[in-house]
Amino acid sequence: MLVQQYGDYVMQDSKSRRSCSGSIWQQDQHRVIFWIMAGFYFLAATFNCFSQVVSATTSSNVNTPGWVADRGDGTYTNPIIFADYSDPDVIRVDDDFYMVSSSFNCTPVMPVLHSKDLVNWTIIGHVSENLPSPVFNQPQHGKGCWAPSLRFHNGEFYVYYGDPDFGIYMSKTKNPSGLWEPLLLVKQALGWIDPCPLWDDDGNAYLVHAWAKSRVGFNSVLHVNRMSADGKHIFDDSVMVFDGHINHPTMEGPKFYKRNNYYYIFAPVGGVGPGWQTVLRSKNVYGPYEDKIVLHQGSTTINGPHQGGWVETQTGESWFLHFQDRGAFGRIIHLQPMWWKNDWPMMGINQDFSGCGEPVMTWKKPNVGKVFPIEIPQTSDEFDSTKLGLQWQWHANHLDSWYSLREKPGTLRLRSIEMPERSKNLWMVSNLLLQKMPAPRFLATTELELHPTNIGERTGIVIFGFDYSFLALENRADGVHLINGICKEADKGIGETIQADIPYSQQTVFLCVNVDTGAVCRFSYSADGKNFTNIGTEFTAREGRWISAKVGLFAISPNGSTSLGFADYNWFRIK
Repeated sequence: MLVQQYGDYVMQDSKSRRSCSGSIWQQDQHRVIFWIMAGFYFLAATFNCFSQVVSATTSSNVNTPGWVADRGDGTYTNPIIFADYSDPDVIRVDDDFYMVSSSFNCTPVMPVLHSKDLVNWTIIGHVSENLPSPVFNQPQHGKGCWAPSLRFHNGEFYVYYGDPDFGIYMSKTKNPSGLWEPLLLVKQALGWIDPCPLWDDDGNAYLVHAWAKSRVGFNSVLHVNRMSADGKHIFDDSVMVFDGHINHPTMEGPKFYKRNNYYYIFAPVGGVGPGWQTVLRSKNVYGPYEDKIVLHQGSTTINGPHQGGWVETQTGESWFLHFQDRGAFGRIIHLQPMWWKNDWPMMGINQDFSGCGEPVMTWKKPNVGKVFPIEIPQTSDEFDSTKLGLQWQWHANHLDSWYSLREKPGTLRLRSIEMPERSKNLWMVSNLLLQKMPAPRFLATTELELHPTNIGERTGIVIFGFDYSFLALENRADGVHLINGICKEADKGIGETIQADIPYSQQTVFLCVNVDTGAVCRFSYSADGKNFTNIGTEFTAREGRWISAKVGLFAISPNGSTSLGFADYNWFRIK
């Protein structure tokens, strides 16, 4: 870019400023030389910007249905998953890596992901279809499954999670992609959260956990309990092993390990956005524990960095997987190189004198002995199976009667479920079928037909959080209308505002939402799937309670409907 300043020409770009001072270019030949030089500079700068765009496009791979971290050259770019898999825990069993994350009020409960190299991940299942309490038959935003841990012991996979209102739950299986045992309430308790088990070398079993201040009035302390060998019973009262109030406020999310006769507790501190990673170590399971900050944001743009887990590859490398809070996009997953020095873990880069590191943006992929294909968590769904894709979750305990993939094969039939009584918006609607936003920029498109039986039935595509917006077909007395609506502060019972309302007479409609930088969303529609027309106004997505904004589908009918219509969705595609 050329900028004139006080008679001198200054050529500048986003990275540098170069001054071409001298005479005021009085001679024509000087002008010619100047503009030739400026042209070369402009071409060089343009090529540089283009190269950066190509590089960024390659790492995010905009033509795939999600974010791609694997750069294809033996390196990766953080985040490894640009989606809301908050509070992750990770283990390796033989040559396979497994990860679980929080699911809160959403069902199926607790997604299980698989990887061969810690960079490329897919969803392989869920621990439970629904949450164990009937309270969750209606949306309980921000409640439910908090911060699970995953371990492999005696040939079985164990998961534990804390529900701050009910206690500590556990399930296990021999096949993490198959059926898990029904969720078992190991300890009924108020405010117990973020549990993690440890099976010691001598056969004893322990459980560490944190506390929810919102339930018991305090936090920042960690407690340890003895457990039965089968992990199903707590033997004793909690023993406080660490108090973080002075130097490690809001300590939570502990992960329990043992290495070289040291007991380690990895724990995030300082809150989801501005926090850091602390590690505790002791020769005794009950302490006293030494403490050390091992990872912080430092000079990077990776805020947090928050809660995660340590894992070793089969070649002996150590890695740390954690999340970063990205607002509407949720808590996305990063991977940090890690090694050991004087029996303390070292993470990331630019360690200071105390050994505290900063997150990396790009790094060499973990050495797992082989190179594996690029994979990403599932997004698009053609609805050509008898089961929903594993990426989908409902907003409460769900019923099979809400949908069908068999009545019209190759199509998702969503039934128009009655709205809760006195509801002004979708906040307390259980049958929202949603998935995580999969990238910083993406398109979500679907094709549908509405088959209503009641006036007021509505179905369409939605971006949902504390604020939400949708594009839907609605059955009216004078026919079907295409409407775009926005709801601000849905959690406070605020009603919807309709931004656009037009009659629509075609049998089929294609609905699209374009999510752009900063979570700015724009809806459009088409009758033929080729020519799309924008509708309504721009909308900036907001996260939900402890979860990202989500994208998906809904079908509702007014409260008191005597019969239920339905909508047929032919596919749902992310690009």
